[in-house]
Amino acid sequence: MDPMMGKGVFIPSVRLMEGQQMPVMGMGTASISAEEVTKAAILEGMKVGFRHFDTAYSYGTEKPLGEAIREGIEMGIVKSREELFITSKLSPAFAHPSLVHDAIHATLKNLKMEYVDMYLIHIPLKTKGEVRGRAIGKDEISEMDVKGVWEMMENCKSLGLTKAIGVSNFSIQKLTHLLSFANVPPALNQVEMSASWHQKRLREFCKEKGIHVTAYSPLGAAGTSWGHNQIVESQLLSQIAHTKGKTTAQVALRWVYEQEVSVVTKSFNKERMRQNVDIFDWSLNEDELAKINQLPQHRAIVFANIFGHHDLVLDLDAQLNHPHP
Repeated sequence: MDPMMGKGVFIPSVRLMEGQQMPVMGMGTASISAEEVTKAAILEGMKVGFRHFDTAYSYGTEKPLGEAIREGIEMGIVKSREELFITSKLSPAFAHPSLVHDAIHATLKNLKMEYVDMYLIHIPLKTKGEVRGRAIGKDEISEMDVKGVWEMMENCKSLGLTKAIGVSNFSIQKLTHLLSFANVPPALNQVEMSASWHQKRLREFCKEKGIHVTAYSPLGAAGTSWGHNQIVESQLLSQIAHTKGKTTAQVALRWVYEQEVSVVTKSFNKERMRQNVDIFDWSLNEDELAKINQLPQHRAIVFANIFGHHDLVLDLDAQLNHPHP
């Protein structure tokens, strides 16, 4: 047996509005890697200490995640499915009231699970087909029936197909609309957030409404075709890291955590995984936090670049691209 099995770093949890305990750091699985590579990386993540795994139908990683979890239980890395927190997301191709049940059942079939812990609306748009790995035409994007879709999300929760429901990439405007009719408010909003994209107004709004915020792309999606290197190459973050004997990435992740936000990190490199979870036994001082709060703001994920310059996408980008006081 691997000596690291079951001896990973302990990751603290946050209590969501309906009482669910969610580990504050999740391992992201969005990847273009082969399924076997993804599965092996997830197994390494379990050994390191990850107990929260973030996937989506659109990522195409639900099957390898499910396989990795079954192997992890067989190997004794984790004792049971109940030790884990699994997040998946409603594909924009299924973002219609008549398709939500089909979508979550497809996800559960891929994972070979009876339920997920968190099910999110991936993006507040409807597309005619899957967006994975291809350009989306103007005639393929339409407005989503948020009220009808959310009613079916609530139904999925009441049926026990998911323990909690939430959203992703929702602006204050979109959340306000959703809250005006929701019987079950979203437990979580997963959005881009980093030391170079603070999301201060959105975080304040969500805190006031009891909606937990999870940050994706906390390092600016460096290394991707759409991301930037402003965090990993930040002179300020590098200086703070040097002072503390940490990496620049660790300082950036710790800043996010200190904003009372959970985070999804994405690395299939074993050493970087270990570094990512090593942020919980030290802290940033007031001077360091103040300096990071002054960093220039630059967003990594611009949906118009991914979906094409459609009016609905540009409107969503405009809502998410608010000024930062």
